[in-house]
Amino acid sequence: MNRTLEGRAALVSGASRGIGLAIARRLAAEGAQVMLVARSAALLEAEAAALPGAAAFAADLTQPEAAGQAVAAAVASFGRLDLLVHSAGATRRGDFLALPDEAWADGYALKLFGGMRLCRAAWPHLVAAAGAAVLIAGIGGRLASADFTIGGSVNAALINLTKALADRGIRDGVRVNAINPGNIRTDRLAGRIAALAQERGIGAEEAAQGLASESGIARFGLPEEIAAAVAFLAGPEASYVQGSILDVDGGWMRAV
Repeated sequence: MNRTLEGRAALVSGASRGIGLAIARRLAAEGAQVMLVARSAALLEAEAAALPGAAAFAADLTQPEAAGQAVAAAVASFGRLDLLVHSAGATRRGDFLALPDEAWADGYALKLFGGMRLCRAAWPHLVAAAGAAVLIAGIGGRLASADFTIGGSVNAALINLTKALADRGIRDGVRVNAINPGNIRTDRLAGRIAALAQERGIGAEEAAQGLASESGIARFGLPEEIAAAVAFLAGPEASYVQGSILDVDGGWMRAV
C-alpha cells in the first residue's frame, strides 16, 4: 500500500463495525491518524487500539452537541483534521403505512442531521488543511423502493447536501464527494438475508443468491471495497474530483 495519507488526520463516524470500521482500517493503512466515532465505547476502544495512531470517541450523533464534540476531540488528539468521513446511519425498513414518526425522526437524526453537523463543525479545519469530506449515502437515494422510504429519502437528502457543500467547497478549497454503496455484506445485510430465508423457508445461501439476483447483480459487495473508494476520494489522485456521487453497487443502478 502506498500510504498516500501519511501525515493526515481523519474522523470516521459509524466506525465500530461494518463499512465505517473498514474505512477506518483502510485510512490507517494508508498512513492517516484516525478518530473512530460511534455510540459503542467498548467496541471503539478495542478497534482503535489495533490501529496505529488511532483514537476513539464515543458519541451519539443524534444529539445536537455530539458532532462538535467529536470534531473537537479529533483536533485535540491530532492537532488538525484533514478528512471527514460520515458513515453512520442505519435506517429502518418496512411498510410505509406501519413506520411510526419515531423511526423517521431517528433515521434523519443520525444520518442526515448527524452528517450535516459533522460537516459544519469540521469545515473550518478542513478549510485550513485544504481537506476533504466523503459522505456515505446509499444507492437507495437514487433507486426508490416501497420498503425503504426512510432510507431512500435520507440518502437522497445526503446526496443533495453533498452537491451543495461541494459548491461551497470550490470557494473554500474543500473537496466534498459521496459514495452510494449497494448491497454490502454487513451485519445488516446478514439480517435481511436471514429474514428472507425464514420468510421463504429456504437456506441462507439460497436466500442470498435470490436477493442478489432480484437486484440484477452478480454478488454482494464487501465493506473493504467501499473503503477503497473512500481512500481514493480522500487521496491526491482524486484532487480534481468535486461533488461526485460514486455508485459502488455492482451495477445495480443502470440509469444514466
